[in-house]
Amino acid sequence: MNFATKYRNELGLLAAIFGVIVFTLFFDQAYIEQPALNITNILHQASLLGIFSLGAAIVIIAGGIDLSSGSVIVFSGSVCGLVMMAFGPPTEMGAPDTTDLGWGAISVALAAAIVAGVLIGTLHTWLITVIKLPPFVATLASLVGLRSFCKVLNPAVSNALGSEATVVHTDSVQFEHLSQWWVALLVFLTLSAICYVLMNHTVWGRHIYALGGNEEAATLSGIRTDRIKWLAYSIGGVTASIAGILYLAKTGSANPSTTGMGYELNAIAAAVVGGCSLRGGVGLIPGVMLGVLFLRIVIDSINKVVPKGSDDYQGMIVGFLVVLAVAVNELRRHGSGQREKFFAGALGLFVIPILATLVGAVIFVMLDLQAGFIAFASVFGLLGALKIAGHRKSS
Repeated sequence: MNFATKYRNELGLLAAIFGVIVFTLFFDQAYIEQPALNITNILHQASLLGIFSLGAAIVIIAGGIDLSSGSVIVFSGSVCGLVMMAFGPPTEMGAPDTTDLGWGAISVALAAAIVAGVLIGTLHTWLITVIKLPPFVATLASLVGLRSFCKVLNPAVSNALGSEATVVHTDSVQFEHLSQWWVALLVFLTLSAICYVLMNHTVWGRHIYALGGNEEAATLSGIRTDRIKWLAYSIGGVTASIAGILYLAKTGSANPSTTGMGYELNAIAAAVVGGCSLRGGVGLIPGVMLGVLFLRIVIDSINKVVPKGSDDYQGMIVGFLVVLAVAVNELRRHGSGQREKFFAGALGLFVIPILATLVGAVIFVMLDLQAGFIAFASVFGLLGALKIAGHRKSS
């Protein structure tokens, strides 16, 4: 297998990243006028997303799914903040002062947050392997339960420390150093290197791929699948915890109502766009890294192209990219013949105008009526040609 074939997804993502940047330049010149500011902002946001996307990707490669990343982020951030509060001396008002905490106290807080991630991953493994819950249900329970738990844990612990608050705040000068953009980038690159070595150059990595490819065959071949699942879900928990620490440093607070909300979907999207198959057993760490970068550049492009109300478009665009990535993965899995089957029969006949209308409507809202009509006609013509080609092939 040559380089282009092995890394075709990664090469495609590089081309897509370049295409999005060129497209954005037609509407906004910020990449040229303020390159340093834009690059550091994108790298910072991409690094934060990438840290817990690595864990989500390894879980997906192992044949599972982790919907708890966002809740683990706010839970670990809360644990970190509460431990730092416990080390802070009380002020005249009774509330702890975390301003001058040393690295010793901060290190204990960081360790507590990471241990929380390991424990959450262990709980998920127990629910999946012993209780036999589907991974979707087990991690969905954490998605809802951990965030709710933070809402009662934070005021209870902070009240015992002299400051009742649902939102955990920290004003540590030393801890604030972790908010620098290059810190997140360094952590992301380090974790990426570790995950790459794990997945490509260790027995555990080969077992993770084998587990995701066919769990029954992996079990029959002597692989301790329960231990491999524990490793995958623990990595997912730890990476989310590390991201929670960095988000706490960046924002100075852990708010159960907002922090990490919906982030788990972005992590799954980045992994899928990066080439991971939701069926398991497929995916490369370099692809996940490029998937994260591509996703952040797309979101940044939306903010520049649609300066007002851009947040309303992000979920829609991310959802579209996930569907597109899964469709591309299916094409690779089944071969080019699957392309014609997408629009076969009467159902395909109805779906083509629906998809064309959706794309046209989005472009119309973002730009203007003429652009929306051109988008509608282009998509309708392309998909119609695929259906006709498939019909001729089958006949």
